Amino acid sequence: MQQEPAPGLPPTSSPSLRTWTVLCHASALLGFFVPLGGHILAPLVVWLMKRAESAEIDEHGKEALNFQLSMLIYSIIAGVLMLVLIGFVLLPILHVLNVVFVILASLRASEGQLYRYPLTIRFLK
Repeated sequence: MQQEPAPGLPPTSSPSLRTWTVLCHASALLGFFVPLGGHILAPLVVWLMKRAESAEIDEHGKEALNFQLSMLIYSIIAGVLMLVLIGFVLLPILHVLNVVFVILASLRASEGQLYRYPLTIRFLK
């Protein structure tokens, strides 16, 4: 399913902008190497450094952070549900979905499109 660019945001034309929009999403994968917040901290750093330079980078950064914060909440809930065993099934599913959606978002960003993550609570607007 093809995602349309966000309203008011034309497709990214500059290779530099595309690189930063991809990094907004792909940097979340560092969470697998830097436990306890790397999946949120890396996109946050990219977004804070570059959000003032482009509305596109700002949108991609907010979208990536909203998704990672949502996944953190879902992971905490799955962790609690481990007490009743269902969490042992949910947690690996959440990790796989996180990787798949981050890769999809990174690919869309490389094409100059904004990817709207499913299952996302919109904390930053």
